Amino acid sequence: MAELINIKVNGKNHRVTADPEMPLLYLLRNNLQLNGPKYGCGIERCGSCMVLLNGKAQPSCVIPGAAAAVYEVTTLEGLARNNMLDPIQEAFIEEQAAQCGYCINGMIISAKALLTENKNPTDGEIRQALQRNLCRCGTHTRIIKAVKKAAAKMNK
Repeated sequence: MAELINIKVNGKNHRVTADPEMPLLYLLRNNLQLNGPKYGCGIERCGSCMVLLNGKAQPSCVIPGAAAAVYEVTTLEGLARNNMLDPIQEAFIEEQAAQCGYCINGMIISAKALLTENKNPTDGEIRQALQRNLCRCGTHTRIIKAVKKAAAKMNK
């Protein structure tokens, strides 16, 4: 049975009528038309559905929408400010880190969580932070290069 869910996404408060057990991913995509998070596996194994919950990267495919109401949710769309891309988004474009683009949402969201906590991560720390995201295109070296470039931009 549908219920009213009050949720804060990308800095805006929303009131959504939905099944409280519906995954946050569907609430974001179907009710709020935020299509940055992607459906991949549905069992939190691929990372394509990652969002930030109070700044921590979490898979939105397994979190009920009503349970997410206690968090501030940030999607890929919420990283840009005043029509300016986040330095991480810029770095991914500059390094041509996206090939098919399916994993990029999770890679960028996970990188954002990492760089918020660690301003100068090592390659090993970047790999560790991104390990929950599956990329089958083989652009891992470009992705790591993009995260390092973003860190440098953010440290200026």
